[in-house]
Amino acid sequence: MDNITLSKWVSPSLIFVALALAAAQPKKPEQSQPASTTDALRDQIVAQERAGLDALKTGDLTTFGVSTAEDAIFVDAHGPATKAEVMEHTAAFRLTDYTMADVKFIPLSPESGLIVYTLTESGNSHGKDFSARVHVSSLWLKRGGKWLCEFSQETGAR
Repeated sequence: MDNITLSKWVSPSLIFVALALAAAQPKKPEQSQPASTTDALRDQIVAQERAGLDALKTGDLTTFGVSTAEDAIFVDAHGPATKAEVMEHTAAFRLTDYTMADVKFIPLSPESGLIVYTLTESGNSHGKDFSARVHVSSLWLKRGGKWLCEFSQETGAR
């Protein structure tokens, strides 16, 4: 047995299978940013979203408008809308109350991220009181040192 080599004990196909299995093992996803940086980014973006909702509550359309990118697209049950269309429609829209729940965050870069949450809201739209519960996704990015909402979508919640 002194002259027996490893190749006599382990076939080349067994080595190949072992290497293939090792290569196929799932790798842990690498986090692009430390948790504290991600938390800080999430907090900034959620604060921007709240500021926009607060502006709709107080009727401050200027604040709402400057936090919306010029090329933004908003989507709701009526379909997509440009910033100009959104600003026109929100002129006769006021929130009286809202809550954000189940906020989830995906960092996209050091200066952008997507939030998804459930919004429960009440207010007045074009002279009619309303209350709604919707799922919202909003994409925020920092452009020229300023936070802007680039995209937002609302989908009615069941």
